[in-house]
Amino acid sequence: MKYQDLKKCTDEQFRRIVGVTRSTFNQMLEELIAVQPTFGRPPKLCLEDRLLLTLSYCREYRRFLQTGAQFGVSEATAYRIVRTIEHDLLKSERFHLPKRVKSEELTMDEIEWVIIDSTEIQIERPQKNRNVSIVERKRSTP
Repeated sequence: MKYQDLKKCTDEQFRRIVGVTRSTFNQMLEELIAVQPTFGRPPKLCLEDRLLLTLSYCREYRRFLQTGAQFGVSEATAYRIVRTIEHDLLKSERFHLPKRVKSEELTMDEIEWVIIDSTEIQIERPQKNRNVSIVERKRSTP
């Protein structure tokens, strides 16, 4: 579904389809408009559709081939759009991922332990038997 179709939706339908509210979507657009280059070949999709493609990929986590087919672009183009839009949004101070917590700041109650049994077990293999693997000799005379 392209952005032109979503303009007709109510705010609640827009949030349910896209995953963010319309005001957040517009704030993301403002950030992207500020950093988008104005030179070069114009892209096939408008900025709203590129942001919508990125949000649908992040929300549904489908393959780039499926996401690109939904918007009428190739798999490589969908990957490039998602990588560029995510990079531009993460550069801004308004939209960022939560920071990683350093291990020194964690207490023992906050750490979840996972134990993996990685002991070696000997695998039974068939024994090589000389009687089974006798090769017939070729005779030079018939």
